[in-house]
Amino acid sequence: MMTRIPAYPARAPISVAPMMACTDRHARYFLRLISRTVGLYTEMVTTGAVIHGDRDYLLGFDASEQPLAIQLGGSDPVALAECARIAELQGYAEINLNVGCPSDRVRDGRFGACLMLEPERVAECVAAMREVVTIPVTVKTRIGVDDMPHWEGLRHFISTVAERGGCRDFIVHARYAWLQGLSPRENREVPPLDYAVVTRLKAAFPALHIVLNGGVQDLHAAAVHLRDFDGVMIGRAAYYNPWILAGVDRHFGALDRAPVSPHAVLRDYLPYIQRELDRGTRLIHMSRHLAGLFQGVPGARRYRRWLSEKAPRPGAGTEVIEQAMLQVPEAVYLDGYNTEIAV
Repeated sequence: MMTRIPAYPARAPISVAPMMACTDRHARYFLRLISRTVGLYTEMVTTGAVIHGDRDYLLGFDASEQPLAIQLGGSDPVALAECARIAELQGYAEINLNVGCPSDRVRDGRFGACLMLEPERVAECVAAMREVVTIPVTVKTRIGVDDMPHWEGLRHFISTVAERGGCRDFIVHARYAWLQGLSPRENREVPPLDYAVVTRLKAAFPALHIVLNGGVQDLHAAAVHLRDFDGVMIGRAAYYNPWILAGVDRHFGALDRAPVSPHAVLRDYLPYIQRELDRGTRLIHMSRHLAGLFQGVPGARRYRRWLSEKAPRPGAGTEVIEQAMLQVPEAVYLDGYNTEIAV
């Protein structure tokens, strides 16, 4: 049965980037407790995994995670269409095609950033998915790859995928991807950010929905970028310091709310942790997503040490989280610490 999609829009102005080994179902449930309206994406799932793997494990999610998008990796239109159909039946609110990942494994499988060199194939893939689903099909891409012409290459890619594939929504990581000579981690940091080229892209295609990704560190920066773009996607800054999302609902989600404190969020997370423990999930698989919650606050180091030392132990339970919370004074948050932004 399809999970009912909530009334608030899937295309949220602020979203959290899909990140391998980061945005799994435990992390997404946790982030949703901080913000009810921030857009969430799965880790990239390959078409082969969806078609041949354990779908309950790979595609399962809690209804509270909605609006939730799935990111697919692949380059075969038939396989992508089948996976898109499965994902819509599973209840996802958006299908996102990965055309930005620079890893060797992804490149060897002929998907990810290398597909920027094949805009016609990407257009064919998008068209095939759009043919079989009613939910949005979006593309996440870089501004270029290897020796691809800087502006003309990007313009040609976007126009081809939009006109021939029917894609109206692009998430643009404002960095080049260098498939030769840089590791995936280096590709996240070494190529310089070029927001100007994404601004130029939006001006050239005003009817397209353009979301900026790359280097955005907080909600203040996101608010500034929203003057030029239709949305902003925050990556590792949101994962390693998730409390920066605490102001999303109030400032960007039209909800007059914000979580009172990280402690309150963790208390709300405890029942989920217990349910997962009862299913045989080890605590470390959930606690690893919590390490940055108290970033920059007195006691944060003690909190992180407590989690890192206690959570991996056999039989570790919710008491580890409860004791870790005690390492940080809750009072510093009671006046809305770090939930307000100046725009």
